[in-house]
Amino acid sequence: QVQLVESGGGLVQSGGSLTLSCAASGIIFSLYRMDWYRQAPGKQRELVASTTPADKTSVEDSVKGRFTITRDDSNKMVTLQMNNLKPEDTATYFCNADGRWAGRGNHWGQGTQVTVSS
Repeated sequence: QVQLVESGGGLVQSGGSLTLSCAASGIIFSLYRMDWYRQAPGKQRELVASTTPADKTSVEDSVKGRFTITRDDSNKMVTLQMNNLKPEDTATYFCNADGRWAGRGNHWGQGTQVTVSS
């Protein structure tokens, strides 16, 4: 059974930092691209950051220079370090494990809420 469990969300003031973690189980982690998405109320879910099985990372333009994604294949974890948070970063953040390129599945975590106050 595949599980992705996010943690680390919360309430923070503008300019503050949070670290989100996603612990995976039930998958061969090293085969999966690991992504962080977010969804704000009334908006579509959007991709925030990705890390490939080759550990190539990318982040969406609005968070570039503020957010960093890292993966730890040995512990089956992916983290999203978020610095200099802004009110517009307020959203539910979701971990995604995408193994479709390898004929595997696409899996979602339950989400963790991040709220940034101004």
